[in-house]
Amino acid sequence: MNNLFDISPEIIKASVKASELCADTFKKIDDIQEYNQQKMIKAFQSAGVSESHFTGTTGYGYGDRGRDALDKVYAEVFDAEDALVRYNFVSGTHALTVALFGVLRPNDKMLSVTGTPYDTLRSAIGIEGNYPGSLIDFGIKYNEIALNKDGTVDLKAIKNKLDDSYKMVYIQRSRGYSTRPTLTCDDIAEIVKTVRTVNKDAIIMLDNCYGEFVEKKQPLACGVDLMAGSLIKNPGGGIAPTGGYIAGRKDLVEMCSYRLTTPGTGKEIGATLNVTRELFLGAYHAPHATGEALKTAVFASALFEMLGYEVSPRYNENRGDIIQLIMLGSPEKLEQFCVGIQHASAVDSFVTPYPDDMPGYEDKVIMAAGAFTMGSSIELSADAPLREPYAVWMQGSLNFHAGKLGIMLAANEVLSSQ
Repeated sequence: MNNLFDISPEIIKASVKASELCADTFKKIDDIQEYNQQKMIKAFQSAGVSESHFTGTTGYGYGDRGRDALDKVYAEVFDAEDALVRYNFVSGTHALTVALFGVLRPNDKMLSVTGTPYDTLRSAIGIEGNYPGSLIDFGIKYNEIALNKDGTVDLKAIKNKLDDSYKMVYIQRSRGYSTRPTLTCDDIAEIVKTVRTVNKDAIIMLDNCYGEFVEKKQPLACGVDLMAGSLIKNPGGGIAPTGGYIAGRKDLVEMCSYRLTTPGTGKEIGATLNVTRELFLGAYHAPHATGEALKTAVFASALFEMLGYEVSPRYNENRGDIIQLIMLGSPEKLEQFCVGIQHASAVDSFVTPYPDDMPGYEDKVIMAAGAFTMGSSIELSADAPLREPYAVWMQGSLNFHAGKLGIMLAANEVLSSQ
């Protein structure tokens, strides 16, 4: 292979073997990519997308045809009754928070069945940080069910703890900064089935961040009522400059739209400025970009397992998201891994990442990402809080060959630090 980056012969040899191990998994990913790409094009055609939809609006945004067509595209591709896709969702956490506040009311009860949610959502709920304006501050009651020791969802505990008093059951698909397995759509379907044996009316809401287009199945087709995510992850295809989405039951999406704008105006208002074309193009590109990120994660898993590190998932295991967990075991190796990812980037390759305080996180966090869009997790990136077990969470890459280089340079840095 070409070696323009002074990668050690040991890493190059291991990468050749890792690529061979990944061949069958890559074929499966190709099949998923092709299916979801066809489904996306079908959704574009069903919504009648034309060049005229790419023109943005200003002011109130009344009668914005592009905005409405984009909602239809997302609704169809996600098997939803309706969708709310907006650039003014500032993050995935914001989209999730709008959804939570959109459908929950004072004295309602919600139950997280995947343990404690991701760091940044804890302050929105009110279980960390004591910020004014949280769900708990508005009188919404929160409970959670701990995961089993192996990180799987405790279905028996759901049956024992859940009752008709709960308005919402909350599921986080991805692992966040934990070592538990990510949920596949089959896992989500099993949770839904368990919930419905106890509470037929609870709103089942899913944090779908990092999970879009990873499988042919969609969570909404598995019984989920409402889900949300970020456009600078999978569904933006590396092209959307910002934004998020909410999708699901039509009545619930409408309630969420009233929270985002105002009761009565909802989805009918909101200028799109000059970002509509990028949001359409990002959606179009998303199934392929997600597949490239999956291949990068699979390769990283195979290579680092060969180098003696514990990884999750393994290269040949089913995946529910694009994230690859690598247990590095020390803060030094964690930092060197992130240095390698950063130095493989096309943007800001000269920057050296260091751990620092981040809004919404209790521990110092190190992040590596030479991205064209700041914070874009569908582009190759790696991040982790500096706390035991000193694991790194790696995700993204808009094309596999760039991702492969990043993983090899990360391995090279880790090897040189030993």
